[in-house]
Amino acid sequence: MRKPVFAGNWKMYKTPAEAAGFLHDFAPLVAESSHAEIVVCPPFIDIALSVEAARGTNVAIGAQDLFWLKEGAYTGEVSAPMLAAAGCGWVIVGHSERRQYFGETDDSVCKKTIAAVAAGLTPIVCVGERLDEREGGMTENVLAVQCAGGLDGITAEQFSRIVIAYEPVWAIGTGRTATPEIAQHAHRFLRDQIRSRFGDTVSQACRILYGGSVKPDNIKGLMAQPDLDGALVGGASLDPVSFASIINF
Repeated sequence: MRKPVFAGNWKMYKTPAEAAGFLHDFAPLVAESSHAEIVVCPPFIDIALSVEAARGTNVAIGAQDLFWLKEGAYTGEVSAPMLAAAGCGWVIVGHSERRQYFGETDDSVCKKTIAAVAAGLTPIVCVGERLDEREGGMTENVLAVQCAGGLDGITAEQFSRIVIAYEPVWAIGTGRTATPEIAQHAHRFLRDQIRSRFGDTVSQACRILYGGSVKPDNIKGLMAQPDLDGALVGGASLDPVSFASIINF
């Protein structure tokens, strides 16, 4: 059995005080939710206070990005060892907004993923197609290319410590959600890609999350699909009651 993961990506929202307040309200709502791993990924400046606020709970703290080198003259960047030292256990890699606005490539995704694993972090590696690519019938091709480039040189042992997130770009923050059937098709395709690269055992163990306008009213249908192993939640993770409702679907 693959244990589901529910990760909240707060993007550029919440001050440190607001993050601490959220966790104070949220932790009791999921205290009995032993069926899943629960992760909150706040902005960098919120991490220290979030780690402290989550201490003693079943909520783990992650980051939204990282740089692939350990240290150096890279103004504005944060390394995997720094995140681990700050108390993070998880990190999002290759989110579509990083790709769209900040020049993230499959090559940089691969470097960041390897760095995260080396530092003991669990990377949530994001893949997904744009609307024009879906309408052009290119979804599987896009996912295959992103998997090949984003996992280039990664060993089966390294991959066993990675979580994949399928995020159709056309569904992120738009209110449009992939139907459970569309999501299942993409997740099954991704699992087949993993199988062809790393074998059946690794493929069956890999957790693949869905992201894209996930809400309390659509999570149950999504989670009924056999290849969906949780969710990477954006806007709905900013409210403690909403996020807890998704986790306790």
